[in-house]
Amino acid sequence: MKQMIVRCEPGSTQMALLEHGRLVEFAVERSEESGVVGSLFKGRVINVIPGMQAAFVDIGQKKNAFLYIDDVLHPHLEKQPKVKPSITELLKVGQELIVQVVKDALGTKGARVTTHYSLPGRWIVYMPISGYVAVSKRIERESERNRLRQLGEELRQEEEGLIIRTVAENEQAEAIEEDLEFLRTQWTAVLDRAGKVQVPALLHQDLSMVQRLMRDVYIPQSGELILDNKQQAEEAVSFLEGMLQGELPKVHEYKDDKPIFEAYGIQHQLNKDFQRKTWLPGGGYLIWDRTEALTVIDVNTGKFTGTDNLEDTVFQTNLEAAAEIARLLRLRDTGGIVIIDFIDMEIEEHRSRVLHMLEDKMRPDRTQHHILGWTKLGLLELTRKKMREGSGAHWDVCSVCQGTGRVKR
Repeated sequence: MKQMIVRCEPGSTQMALLEHGRLVEFAVERSEESGVVGSLFKGRVINVIPGMQAAFVDIGQKKNAFLYIDDVLHPHLEKQPKVKPSITELLKVGQELIVQVVKDALGTKGARVTTHYSLPGRWIVYMPISGYVAVSKRIERESERNRLRQLGEELRQEEEGLIIRTVAENEQAEAIEEDLEFLRTQWTAVLDRAGKVQVPALLHQDLSMVQRLMRDVYIPQSGELILDNKQQAEEAVSFLEGMLQGELPKVHEYKDDKPIFEAYGIQHQLNKDFQRKTWLPGGGYLIWDRTEALTVIDVNTGKFTGTDNLEDTVFQTNLEAAAEIARLLRLRDTGGIVIIDFIDMEIEEHRSRVLHMLEDKMRPDRTQHHILGWTKLGLLELTRKKMREGSGAHWDVCSVCQGTGRVKR
């Protein structure tokens, strides 16, 4: 059972995703941030830097966007030149082009953009110039993968590309074709607008945070959406009715006086799960330290005494920690390099089972990630794609200690 709980406040919207009553995702979208990642802009090249093989593009934001050469070359690897050209051969200062935001502005850096355009729908991702069909790796049955790949090849035209999403498994061909036609219409509208407006200009704004999550996460048979704003609830019903084609969405307006996050126990979980020190159910705890590109997590036994066997006590703590870390990475939306210092284990089978626990619990995470495994120092290393500021960025850092939180003796 999944519940999407949405709190609407002036200037911001907060979303909490519960699975069986446990908080697994949290996101905040402020009104000025709505629909930036995924949006398409008509921009102008401001600077071309051969030494970086990159360019900076004015898209009308506070900071110029960053465009790397790989995002300018053809999106199909087989159609790229064998020898990578200089960025100066592809882009000139003053040149106008359509770009799509793939990563928000973070810290001192502007947004990252690409010319590998993609428009996500319910069943597919439409790529107007990619020229290939791909099927989600999460669809495991080979017969179904072949059916969807063949269907994609039959539906796409000329240079079009398609990614068949996981939710398209066992879906009717007619529904996928309708999705494709809708996305084609969107792309045509983008091109029409690009020919009429002056740079910099927004050509297509991606869905709001709540709409994106309804599209990507909401499951009619086992999902429930609860909002504390009447207008937002009505808009959600309208959006889902169009997306689900006849199925009745489970959308409810929350009307009680008690704040919605308190009523569903979300505020308590947020306060607990975003601490530097996070307790595990069995009495162990995690210490969570973060820099701009690196997160380090330390596992400790804490109050957990376990059995008379030290190795078994350590193993049980590490298993608990692996499951909790997978949830917290998703909840905090942690991106970049992650190093986990599990408690040392002497038995190789225990190390293997802890790794498998982490892999299994991270499987539902929609954000691209790669678990690299154990290092020579006995640390576990993984990477998780960083698209936006992590959820923790929505808490203010203390202006006195800058988040260090230390008191001199």
